[in-house]
Amino acid sequence: MVKRIAVQAVATVLANGNLPGWLTGKLYRGPLKSVCVPGLNCYSCPGALGACPVGSWQSAMSGVYPKFPLYVLGLLLLFALAFGRMICGWLCPFGLVQDLLHRIPVPKLRKKSWMRPLTRFRWVMLILAGAGAYLAFLAVGTGKPLFCAYVCPAGMLEGALPLMALRPELFRAAGWLTVWKGVILAACLIAMTAIYRPFCRFACPLGLWYGFWNRLAIFGVAVDEASCVHCGRCAEICPMDAEIAGDAHCISCGKCVTACPTAAISFRKFGTEKQGGIEQ
Repeated sequence: MVKRIAVQAVATVLANGNLPGWLTGKLYRGPLKSVCVPGLNCYSCPGALGACPVGSWQSAMSGVYPKFPLYVLGLLLLFALAFGRMICGWLCPFGLVQDLLHRIPVPKLRKKSWMRPLTRFRWVMLILAGAGAYLAFLAVGTGKPLFCAYVCPAGMLEGALPLMALRPELFRAAGWLTVWKGVILAACLIAMTAIYRPFCRFACPLGLWYGFWNRLAIFGVAVDEASCVHCGRCAEICPMDAEIAGDAHCISCGKCVTACPTAAISFRKFGTEKQGGIEQ
């Protein structure tokens, strides 16, 4: 049995292991910062050793001379084809935040049929993250990372708040944009306590991208069609919005693997299927 939350914790520590940054508020700018991590982890986090793929994409598309970031696209394809949305369930630091907050003992809003249409809002976020900087360039002549600048709650939680705590001059310089993003973050954090992974399900553009590749990924959950009786148990037990294990909404948390009555669901390993159980 593998504790998924422990894997998430290790991944988060590895991605944010710049100890001097946590002490001084100075960002790491070494060679590792040119490499994207798989999950949503803000470049401006004091401990960040790598770059956020969403932020890197937007950064390249920003400025007076936007550039198409083939390097970032290549890494995103590599991550997607290797793990798909398993990254969301196992390696994303902001996913860990959502899982931990949902453990707080408050009344929970269980998965409902009206929630699934809300997942379409991720398309808006994907367009904003993927093309927003270029659209800003067309509109005003200068590209701007719209998703990171105006929406991303991970940037506020992992970057702005720790930096303002470590460097008071940044707090004094904060303006309306900081307040706006603080409101977004507060709303997300409150929602996380009652709804399972609301940002992941309804707003994350990175999760939408990885979901496109779920069925092609080397690792992740897969269904043996010959053994599947289409009982709907996997969809019923899924805390996300999957209609069947391994679809574009599945984060390979493993709940369905142990719940499947015919053992039709398993974890892929280099193209083969392997039975296993996951402890949350």
